[in-house]
Formats: sequence, structure tokens, C-alpha cells
Amino acid sequence: MRNAPLMPKATAVWLVENTSLTFDQIADFCKLHPLEVKGIADGEVAAGIRGHDPITSGQLTREEIEKAEKNSGHRLHLSVSKVVVPEVKKARGPRYTPLSRRQDRPNAILWLVRNHPELKDAQIMRLVGTTKTTLKAIRERTHWNSAALTPMDPVTLGLCSQIDLDFEVNRAAKDKPATVEDHGQTLVPASVTTSPRPEPSTTEDVFGKAKPAAPQDDEDHFDADRVFGRLKDIDFGE
Repeated sequence: MRNAPLMPKATAVWLVENTSLTFDQIADFCKLHPLEVKGIADGEVAAGIRGHDPITSGQLTREEIEKAEKNSGHRLHLSVSKVVVPEVKKARGPRYTPLSRRQDRPNAILWLVRNHPELKDAQIMRLVGTTKTTLKAIRERTHWNSAALTPMDPVTLGLCSQIDLDFEVNRAAKDKPATVEDHGQTLVPASVTTSPRPEPSTTEDVFGKAKPAAPQDDEDHFDADRVFGRLKDIDFGE
């Protein structure tokens, strides 16, 4: 419909009333069905619609119409506008939620808060179309209906699409700082375990260094003469 004229039905009414163009030519120019154009000519379609002159609006030239009237196979072409109208970008407001789904919005918010805690408040507000006050009340369990709330997937409820939800989740994951997990002691690399070791050349290399002998205590030294000498002084009796 980008190449269609403004007010196509009104333009078709004017062309039917003021030109000798065929129904197919008018239908092709106005992006209508030929039967619909025929209904306009018979008065069965577009009754009460006032015709719109495409010449005065700069969408069609008189020469283009005359060329098409002489050749039924010629297609009408829109005139190129000399004035460039800048496209007005609409400010993106909160997502509209149907009335039938607004009662399920707190359940969807609770589901997002529990299953995707990485989402920011602004992201949840964009997905579900809620307010910051309601979101804060559900987070802090101060909502008037907190006891009856049940977590429900917003995609299943029709509050947002799966593409929008995945986009916001991936975006939140990218903004979250990466955490390095400590896996504890790991295996020694193969380059260390398979590296060639020098062959032993001495006894110490094979069995290791001998431990120094422990000093002997006085109690371990046994003097037989002194022990039996004491027995001579003892009187056992006869």
C-alpha cells in the first residue's frame, strides 16, 4: 500500500466519475479489486463517499490520465512529490494491555521477579506494561492481593512475545558482571606429567637421603657389672 494514493476509494470515485479509464486501470492505481471499482460505478460500493481529485493533490497529472485514456494497457503512476515530509517518530510509551488481561498482570510480574531476578525494573515495565509502584509492591509483598497471586508466564498470558522476553533476558545477562567460579584444585597439565625426567645417577637419587640417627638415651645403655654388683649386697637369708 506504499504506492497507493491517499484515500484510495475517494480517488477511485473521482476517476470513475471524471475519466474514461477502465476498471482495471483504476483498480491497479488505487490498489482495489476490479469488482470493487465496478461496484463504485454501479453505486453499490462507496455510497456517500465524496470523490478526491488526485490532480489537485499532486498525486497524478493530467497528461498521465490522458495517456492512460488513449492506451488501455497503460498503468497510472503516482507523481513524485517535490516536498519531503520528515517521518515523525512516535515516542514509545508503556505497552498497552487489553482489559481482559490486566487482572493477570500482577501474576506475570511475580513470575518475572522469581524466574528472572536479573531483569531490571524498567525491563519488566516494558514487557508487561506495569507501573513502578505496582512492581515495587509485588517485590516487597505489600500488594493488596499478594496472598492470592500465582506466578504465571507472561508469554502464555499474551502480555508479551517470547522474542521480547528473550531479548530482555539476554540484554540483562550482558549487563551482569561475569563471575569467576573457583573449581578448586585441578589436574596437572599433561605437559608436566609427560615431560622427561633426569635418570638417577647416585644412591641418594634413587632411595633419597638417609635420616640422621636419633641420639640414644642413657636408659638404653645397659651396664651388667653395676647391676649384678648390687645383688651381692642383698641378704636373701638361708
